[in-house]
Amino acid sequence: MSRLFAGMLFAACVPAFAAAAPVAPFDPAAHKLQAGRINEVMVLGTPHLTQLPRSFDPAQLSLLHARLLAWRPQAIAIEALSGLQCAYLRSYPQRYADTVKSYCWDPAAAQAATGLDVVAATVQAQRLLAAWPAAPAAAQRRMLASLFLAGGEPASALVQWLRLPAEERRAGDGLDAKLVATLNDRMQRRGEDVLIAAVVAAKGGHERVYAMDDHTADESADDAAEEKAYGEALMKAWDNPHTAQRKRIGAALEAALTTPAAVLAMYRAYNAPDQVEMVFRSDFGAALEEPSPRHFGRNYVAYWETRNLRMASNIRELMMARPGMRVLVLVGASHKGYLEAYLEQMHDVRIVGTDDILR
Repeated sequence: MSRLFAGMLFAACVPAFAAAAPVAPFDPAAHKLQAGRINEVMVLGTPHLTQLPRSFDPAQLSLLHARLLAWRPQAIAIEALSGLQCAYLRSYPQRYADTVKSYCWDPAAAQAATGLDVVAATVQAQRLLAAWPAAPAAAQRRMLASLFLAGGEPASALVQWLRLPAEERRAGDGLDAKLVATLNDRMQRRGEDVLIAAVVAAKGGHERVYAMDDHTADESADDAAEEKAYGEALMKAWDNPHTAQRKRIGAALEAALTTPAAVLAMYRAYNAPDQVEMVFRSDFGAALEEPSPRHFGRNYVAYWETRNLRMASNIRELMMARPGMRVLVLVGASHKGYLEAYLEQMHDVRIVGTDDILR
């Protein structure tokens, strides 16, 4: 009797479920933090400054620096691999040898000077920062710079170097003559991690920047023929009117970089709302539909999406320690739309547009 009753009860319940109104798919972005200050993230898309004409004068970045400082970010994330990720990549040369060669800074000299490997140096740097005084001595900054170098974080080491008075940029406290030369050399480099991120971080009173790039989705080609076919398929996909338009716009912007106002105009153009769609159509959308039998374009898009998702995760992790942060993300312009879309899905993140600071 009890089984019959249970069966009748189940049958009675089924129509009720079937008649219920359809439930909308779960949307994380619809459930934002309601109490307290939400984390704010501004994603600034940038051209890679190393690719600008040699005639470009980094002094023309002064107005951009001022606008970024006025926004008062509390952390700056950059498109670079962390020392810890590079240590992992080095442990897997069968897959990542080329990635290490292209994207990882070599901390060997710093490890020789400090006696610390990447993990040990990272732990010591974290401990030092946990007890960091409001007014650190020059010796403490030199020590922290040496730990950042040994930990594979040269951009953060440069922040400490820039915060030192010129007369205190010398050997000692973990820095030998070779490392001093390394830091002085990095001050002259033209990448956005140096000319924008490290400069703004130092002027803004930060102690470091945060490497948030990810290349764990990188794969080595099975053979030279496959690598050649992969490259040819993508080059064919990228040969389209949208790519041509992007090149024309970029060339015109670069030709005009003679004043701080022109630099700001370039950043307005690269961060304009219509750029996201143009980037997609010229690059990833074109690759997605390319017809090679091995689906090279779809493989490339899978890599790109995975990389950006992991970058977004690294940026999100940065906010764990201090909820309610204001984070500036400096990244190649092609990443901007993807990172904004992925981060906007987070419950405790609000994307802040760049329009106001770039006017």
